[in-house]
Amino acid sequence: MAVPTLRPEAAATLARGAVIPAHPLALTADRRIDERRQRALTRYYLDAGVGGIAVGVHTTQFEIRDPEHALFEPVLALAAEELDARAGADVVRIAGVAGGTAQAVAEAELARGLGYDAVLVSPRVAGADERALLERARAVGEVLPVVGFYLQTAIGGPVLDRDFWREFASIPAVVAVKAAPFDRYRTLELVRGVAASGRADEIALYTGNDDAIVADLLSEFHVDSPSGPRTLRFVGGLLGQWAVGTRAAVALLERAQQAMDGDADAYRELGLVASDMVDVNQAVFDPGNDFHGVIAGVHEMLRQQGLLDGVWCLDPAEGLSPGQAEEIERVRHAYPALNDDAFIAENLEAWLR
Repeated sequence: MAVPTLRPEAAATLARGAVIPAHPLALTADRRIDERRQRALTRYYLDAGVGGIAVGVHTTQFEIRDPEHALFEPVLALAAEELDARAGADVVRIAGVAGGTAQAVAEAELARGLGYDAVLVSPRVAGADERALLERARAVGEVLPVVGFYLQTAIGGPVLDRDFWREFASIPAVVAVKAAPFDRYRTLELVRGVAASGRADEIALYTGNDDAIVADLLSEFHVDSPSGPRTLRFVGGLLGQWAVGTRAAVALLERAQQAMDGDADAYRELGLVASDMVDVNQAVFDPGNDFHGVIAGVHEMLRQQGLLDGVWCLDPAEGLSPGQAEEIERVRHAYPALNDDAFIAENLEAWLR
């Protein structure tokens, strides 16, 4: 069977490096999808200049797949409609897939039918060992190109070693890997595994380490490969953090690319911004409470800016931690260059039409 390939325009964007926000889910107070605001979010990201959008991922809430909600297809379809209407051919369309092999393959087939370019495979699968995760990725890779995902253990991700990532990256359908273990050692193991596969030139590395965005984008990894020593780096980010402050993220990635091309001023500038970005992420992601408010925190930032009507999640137990809303308001005022307040205010009415 032929290996699925990306559209040339999408492949070029993914390889060059892009801002890819993890799309949130807009809900009403009775926990039904708020279609108007869901569309407004997609419009915000596209007008912010993103190179791709990831839908059906953790930030979109895994519960969209539960039978009582049955929102997986409607959510992907809404984003696809907005992408069809507004996005250029170079915008990469990524759908998250989850569950065991049968479920993940079925979700990939649905995504393919809606025009998505690739799938991000969640590693959070009950009872699955490394071998099962690899076999599932191979099966999904017969449907669409695959983006790997190293999910942090705090929200259910498994610990995956270098050998796993070597084997994963050896799968011909794998086109990118998102590193989000929130751990420097595990991030390095992932990069070493990709290098050891011999396919590093074919696989784009994306940071999902929301607590180390700037550090990842400015890092060079000196690693071994079958052809000898290599230097690898993260070319972009697929991030829940970039679901907020998205236009600022586009500017940040551009400065990071300039810095890695030798622009000393850009490098110094990002060095000053790095800790500010961590402060913003700490407020939004709620690590002090074991990430209890991570999704609600994204919602709260967007609510304060007018894009969402509330912070409701499909799981009623998920919500903001005490003091989190105040922390988010603090970082909004402390770091205006990172929050998009003015950009959103200028365009909000048009996005909500």
